[in-house]
Parts: sequence; C-alpha cells; structure tokens
Amino acid sequence: MGRRYGLRGPWVLRGLDLDLPTHTLIRIEGANGAGKSTLLRLLAGLDAPTEGRVTGRPRTAYVPERFPAALPFTAAGYLGHLGRVHGLPTAVAAARAEEWLERFGAADYARTPLAELSKGTSQKIAVAQALLAEPDLLVLDEAWTGLDTAARDVLDRAVAERVAGGATVVFVDHDPRRLEGRADAGYRLEGRTLTAVAVTPGDPGPAVRIEATGPASAELPQGLPGAPVVERDTGEPAAIRLTTTAAHSDSLLRALITAHPPWHITGLAQVREPAHVPTAPAPDRAARPARPARVPVRGTIALTRYQGALLARSQSWLAPVLLYAAVLAVGVGAGQPLLDALGYTAATLLPVAAWLVRLCVTQEPPAARAVLAAAVGPSRAHRAALLAGLGSALALGGTAVGTVLLISEPADAGHTVAVPLPAASLAGLLGASCCALLGAAVGALCARPVLHRRGWSLVATVLGALLVLVTDGSPAKAAVTGLVTGSLTGEVRVPVVPLAGAVVVAVAVAALTSRLAALRE
Repeated sequence: MGRRYGLRGPWVLRGLDLDLPTHTLIRIEGANGAGKSTLLRLLAGLDAPTEGRVTGRPRTAYVPERFPAALPFTAAGYLGHLGRVHGLPTAVAAARAEEWLERFGAADYARTPLAELSKGTSQKIAVAQALLAEPDLLVLDEAWTGLDTAARDVLDRAVAERVAGGATVVFVDHDPRRLEGRADAGYRLEGRTLTAVAVTPGDPGPAVRIEATGPASAELPQGLPGAPVVERDTGEPAAIRLTTTAAHSDSLLRALITAHPPWHITGLAQVREPAHVPTAPAPDRAARPARPARVPVRGTIALTRYQGALLARSQSWLAPVLLYAAVLAVGVGAGQPLLDALGYTAATLLPVAAWLVRLCVTQEPPAARAVLAAAVGPSRAHRAALLAGLGSALALGGTAVGTVLLISEPADAGHTVAVPLPAASLAGLLGASCCALLGAAVGALCARPVLHRRGWSLVATVLGALLVLVTDGSPAKAAVTGLVTGSLTGEVRVPVVPLAGAVVVAVAVAALTSRLAALRE
C-alpha cells in the first residue's frame, strides 16, 4: 500500500504490507511528519491508498487528536446520534452514552452543549463515541492528549477490554511509555515504510479471582473478557471460580452480571498467580471478518437524521430560507396566474437547493467528519449529507408550492381559461422537485470533495445554478418553461420527462461525488 497527495506529490507512505490480527494491540511509532496520522486514516478508511488496497476492514471507530467543540449538540445528544449511526437502537445508544460518560467522570456534563466544554471534557466525548459502539477495529490518534490522569487510566483499561473482547486496537501517542509492556506488536514509520520493532512484554499485574454462582444448568457466556481460567466446585456444580488479570477484572464482572441469566458474585480477591492467568488469546487470523460489517438500515436513517439535525441546530439554513421567502414575496402575489407563479417558485428553488446541499456537505468540522466517516465510510457519510440537503430543499419547495396554490388564481395569463387545480398542483410539485434535484447536483459539484476553496465554490454555485436554468436541454429549463408557457393557454403540462432526467443527473452526481469523497478530502 502507498499514499501520496496529488498526482505528482511526494510519496508519504509506500511499500507498506501489514496484517492486523484480532485480539491485538499495535503501537505505531515515528518522528513528527513521518506519516503516522496518514497511516491511521488509511486504516480507519478515511482515505483511500494511492496504490495497493486495504481489505477485511471490520466495524471501525476512530478517535482524532483534537476533537472539535463547534457542534450544535449536547454531549449526550451527540453520543446518542453516533450510537444510532453505528446501528444501535436508541435506548441502547442512550444507555451506553450514559455509561461511558460516567466511567470518564463526565456524567455531570451530559446535558451541556459541546461548545461549552473544556478541551479535556471534549476529548472524553471523542473517546466515548468510539467506545460505546464496541468496534472491532479501534484507531486512536493521540487519543490520550488532553485527558486528565483518571481519564487516561479509564482509556487504558478500555483498550485492554476491547483487545480482550477480540478487537484490534492501533494507536499512536507521543508518550513512549503509553501502554508500555501491553502492546502485542510495534512498528516504526521511517523512510515512507514500516519496520517492525520489538515490544517488551509487560507484567500482567496481580491476578484477580472471582467467585460466582448461577443456575445449575446455566452456561458461561461465550468470549469472556481476558480469557479467564475457569474452575468448578465439584461439591457444588452451580459455583465457579474465574481467575484473570486485574486489567480485565472489571469487564469480566460486567459480563457475568449482565449475562442472561445473570451470575451472582459471591467473592472477589487478589491472588498471586499471574503465571496461571493467560493474557489475551493468540491472534486468530481466521476470526477476522472477510468484509466490513454492514450498517443496518436504522444506521443509514440515523446518519441522515444526524446530518439533518446538524443543519437544523446550526441555524445555517436561515439565510437561504429567508432569501427564498423574500424572493417569493417579491415575485408571487395574490391573484397571480397559478402556472406562472408555480414556474417562478420552481426556478428560484434551484439555487436555494444548491446552497442547502453545500451547507450540509461542508458544515461538519474536519475531525467530526472523520469520526463519522470511520463509522460508516466516507461515501456513505457524504451521501447522507446530500440526502439531508435535498430533503430540506424538497420540504421547502413543497411548502412554497402549497402557499402558491392558496393565494394564486387557477386561471391562464389572460384570466379567461380555468386551470384544473389537481393537475396544476401535481405539475408544480414535480417542477419544484426537478429543480431541487438539479440544484442538489449543482451544490454537490461545487463543494468538497470537488471544490475545496470557499471562494471558488461560491462562484461556481451561482454560475452553475444559472447555467442549469438557461441551458437548452436542461430538465430544469424544460420543467419551468412548460409551466410558464402553459399559463398562456391554460394547459397544464406535467413535467414527468424533465423529472426523470433530473433524477438521472442527481443520482449520477451523487455517485461521482461519493466516490471522490472516498478518495480525497
């Protein structure tokens, strides 16, 4: 695998060949600028390699070094959204959000807006969003930066729990003593490639013995954290003793208590038997899923809801909506011929739709966008932003069409021929939909990942919207022209063919820009 930025840019990474087994903690080392963050982004699926490929990526979560506070959510609200994006039911997402906030000592900030949190508390939220989904691949880029001592200890323990639970954890940290002695493998980035480095086996620490009882017929849960040694009491079949390392004792207790049926803890003691307590199981390459786990349908819906909530709460929609309302107030009056008003309404919706889509695609700070892209993939995250913008434009257009139907006169331009209201309503809605779809396509082509510079993006959006409205053969021009010319005779022309053309163009643009989102940011 290799990665460089630009067609002729220097190679940042090249010739990498790496296998990441399950049940493994992997440390990446290297000097500043060596490409550590680039490698982590490739592993998390945020970027695509320029050459080579990454295969077998499972459910992934990513923690950036600096998490942005400029998100219009509370801490619990953001974690709930991310949990649902990962496919968790709402109740489970809320419960896990509460659990991780409690573990990191941030429960008091659950209802606090992210913008009001300190850097350290914001970083706790960044770590919590990754852990609540219990990912199979956890990528940590300087995740300990900004955390207090207690929170760092919690993260250390959480990493051990994920590894014991079968996950792969890859991390970078500026402190060479971070998780010292716990890594199963280490690599150093030097000269654009990876070199394996020796890792020092750590002392697993004191062993912990847990005594528990359960129903005589109950089986122990599969895959207990820490792979504990299990001993049964021959005199009492319902009693067991489990011995594990201290690092895994909390997660093991949680697994026993929350099992169905639950096990009752009758004893807990520290023992001096580290030699008899196994560490995490040996890497099992066959256990790695062949393909990334698919996000359930509810995850896709939750992703679009998240983008819509981000737009609504940021209030960035106010400017295009108010501008659209002002333009309609000037151009549409009471008693105006209905088809004329519908054509005007559809035409002015196109640039507004482009504006709304641009807002949705660019509204997230880069670090928050990276977190989302790691969870569902850059292409899926981009499509959700497009859907949120298009949905907003369609809702706005539908409202405008409804208002026009109420105040306009259902007659031709000469006020002599009556216009059938049901047919005019359908034509107006389809015309507005056609313009919204093409406006969404313009907005998608005039924002990242196609255009990154804000100035060029704004100019391209304005010119693109005008071009789509005036160019011969454009579905938008055909739909608007059909409405306006129909007003001369009172004939209603339902723009079915223009709408079909707009759907084809919008789908093609969405596919193209989603693909580009997976290749470049």
